[in-house]
Amino acid sequence: MSMQPATLDREAIAARIPHQGGMCLLAGVDAWDADAIRCRATSHRDNDNPLRDDRGLPATSAIEYAAQAMAVHGALLATPGEPPRAGFLASVRSVEIAVERLDTVAADLDIRAERITGNDNQILYSFTVSADGRVLVSGRAAVILDAGALGRGLGGKLSGSQS
Repeated sequence: MSMQPATLDREAIAARIPHQGGMCLLAGVDAWDADAIRCRATSHRDNDNPLRDDRGLPATSAIEYAAQAMAVHGALLATPGEPPRAGFLASVRSVEIAVERLDTVAADLDIRAERITGNDNQILYSFTVSADGRVLVSGRAAVILDAGALGRGLGGKLSGSQS
């Protein structure tokens, strides 16, 4: 049985999540365990960041950074040799935003996600996106795993089909 690495670089992250090219926002995983993950990012300063608009990178983009950290966490927790289960961000709650934009933040982003609770089909995480010790965005996120399979198990109700 192979052990997962303690840290990952951007290339290793991209190999584990569906986000590719510029949409892979994380630069590295600095630490993780069964309950939490800590990542870093520098892409918030990139002029070609795919989440930028004509005013810059909105602070709400931090939710995508946190979601990618959660995706990497799920991939790292997957049984070795088996593909990770697809996860979909179902909701975010209690989001607190302390800045207007991320592109003006000079320091690297510190992204942390902690699993609060969960089962085989859904996980609730808390997350923070910080820089230089200051929390920029925080909240909670619900992730649904294999929503397509779950929808088929419910008679297709999640996919909008009639049964």
